[in-house]
Amino acid sequence: MKRKILLIISTAYAIFMAYLCFYYFSKGETHSYQVAFGGIFCGLIPLCLILFTKIKFNMPIMISYFAFLFASQYLGSILDFYRLGWWDTFLHLLSGALLAFVAIALYERMTHQEARKEISYWLVFLFVLSFSVFGGVVWEIYEFSMDQFFGMTLQGGGNFDTMVDLLADTAGAIVIAIIAAFRTKKRFNMS
Repeated sequence: MKRKILLIISTAYAIFMAYLCFYYFSKGETHSYQVAFGGIFCGLIPLCLILFTKIKFNMPIMISYFAFLFASQYLGSILDFYRLGWWDTFLHLLSGALLAFVAIALYERMTHQEARKEISYWLVFLFVLSFSVFGGVVWEIYEFSMDQFFGMTLQGGGNFDTMVDLLADTAGAIVIAIIAAFRTKKRFNMS
């Protein structure tokens, strides 16, 4: 059932972005159709993973992924919510939290339940925080690279924008990492 729901959401998002791509291309709005074109591929990633792998998806993370894509690509870039000074920072805060949840899902998938009893809650905290912050750093490297090689303006405010983005990523990650550490400590104390 989860796979069918994700197939529908992934397909619907890709079709929505394809429609926007053709619409803005016909109007000659280069930035909007390029964002929509990228959105097609972002929407198809989960679809390809569902069809060609046996990965079991965490439904809340996948719903969050599509909500984040919609908020950043459609609302942020196409409808220009990024002109609101706080929108970019808000999305980085959310992406830090979302990547932290991905880290928790990976941790739970990659460790045996019995082994988790022996793992320090500090290690869980550090893993979740590091994974999430690393994701933010990779994104900022991507923005910098696109600006340098393709003349884009993803780092609107230069170094200041990068640092605010990294601080927001880290803040979102810290909140979820603390929650994960407390949950681990609580389980550890119960056993």
